[in-house]
Amino acid sequence: MTIRIEATALTIVLSMVPVFDADSTSAGTAIFSTRVPAEWEPQEAIWLQWPGRYEKAYETAFAKMTAVIVKYQKLHILHNSNAIQNQARAAISDAGADPDHQNIVWHAVENDNAWMRDNGPVYVVDGGEMRIQNWSFNAWGGAFGSDVPYHRDDEVPIKVGEYLNLPVDTIGIVHERGNLEFNGVDTVILNWSTLGDPNRNPGYTKAQAEADFRRYFGVTKVVFVEGVVQGDLTKGHIDGIARFINSSTVVVPECTATSRCRPNDGRDAAVYDTAAATIEAAGLTVIRDPIEGVANFMGDTFDTNYINWIVGNGFVIVVGFNNPTTDTAAKSRIESYFPGRDVHVIEMLGSWAAGGGAHCHTNDQPSRCISSVQVAREFDVADNEIVKKLSTGDPVITSDIPLAAEVIEKGGYALSPRGELYSAKNIGARLNMRDFMDTLRASGIDTGGPPALGQSDRKSFASHLEKLLTMYSRKA
Repeated sequence: MTIRIEATALTIVLSMVPVFDADSTSAGTAIFSTRVPAEWEPQEAIWLQWPGRYEKAYETAFAKMTAVIVKYQKLHILHNSNAIQNQARAAISDAGADPDHQNIVWHAVENDNAWMRDNGPVYVVDGGEMRIQNWSFNAWGGAFGSDVPYHRDDEVPIKVGEYLNLPVDTIGIVHERGNLEFNGVDTVILNWSTLGDPNRNPGYTKAQAEADFRRYFGVTKVVFVEGVVQGDLTKGHIDGIARFINSSTVVVPECTATSRCRPNDGRDAAVYDTAAATIEAAGLTVIRDPIEGVANFMGDTFDTNYINWIVGNGFVIVVGFNNPTTDTAAKSRIESYFPGRDVHVIEMLGSWAAGGGAHCHTNDQPSRCISSVQVAREFDVADNEIVKKLSTGDPVITSDIPLAAEVIEKGGYALSPRGELYSAKNIGARLNMRDFMDTLRASGIDTGGPPALGQSDRKSFASHLEKLLTMYSRKA
């Protein structure tokens, strides 16, 4: 099969099946149907709902995030009034950035809170078309008080869809985007304690949820974790428990002797440990990120849990806890999780005390130029189309050695699903080996098939693909 994904000028061509699940068609080559892009894929923009009067404590952190984001990509800012916009502009200036920066787009759109991750759009690529899903939002099941307004928040995805001229599908299930973690391929991880909350979805079952998620997101694997850490009124959003760093690897916090939670404490440690075990049982690799200290803020003590990061084009923003020792160590770890991306640690204890961090405040918009192309089911038609569409610097994911050779000759990058990056130096040897094996098979010798993809193959593939995408985003 052939799938072609475009991100602005970037073309990623997938010439084999294992990377994405696909539906076969009688008209031609199989094409990918529905998926939610991973956060590390090329983005068109990031969106924020600027904090108003009751959330003023977050404003400095928002301004600092703004100063970082606009260096790399477009930022859309929603504001409730001219007064709030003026306050935002002043805060951005104080943070050393220009509120009139070419990458900032201001929108007078009414909203109720500064946590756009949860009430904002879910972007889905469906049949080659970018669409917005508007899941119902009821202010976290009323967990922060029955008087917390949310009706304007519930309309935000519709407003975003109108601005972007994208179709909006209304989903009659209460859920927040912060409780959905996608690998961009075939898997979503979420916390059932959130989705199954009777104040959100009374009577809703896991079986219904799994069927709904397969339908709406195109995933083949739905991984449910359960449990709520102390003080989390969202009832356990997954973006504080487990985060993908590539399509097969998930980071989960781990309590230590120097954290507020303690190993084997039967409470928070149990939530993290059980989540890690569940995710590993689903066939994914788990890295445990140590919680190495605590932070004190306004009389409360918090664990330094750093996984509520936001990934953008060439950067990562991480919650800082005003603890130089743990902040520095976390920055180093996250740089290893996202090689080639700049990692920025921003202190936002006011946000953390209220229940979230950088990821919770932001809503990333994937490149809407992601698309697919279907070709006739004839010999070499797909390969010829790939080479025809290829531009210098485009990456192609393929196990077809002759195609890889053509890609390299035209100035592209060829990456195998086993994580081998072909080059002008090694492609000749690969072609010779392919021809030799073909000769053996033609003579009746059984050469066997290739071994199954292993974890080392997946890691190598994810690492090379990450580097290729980061390199392109910086060039763009």
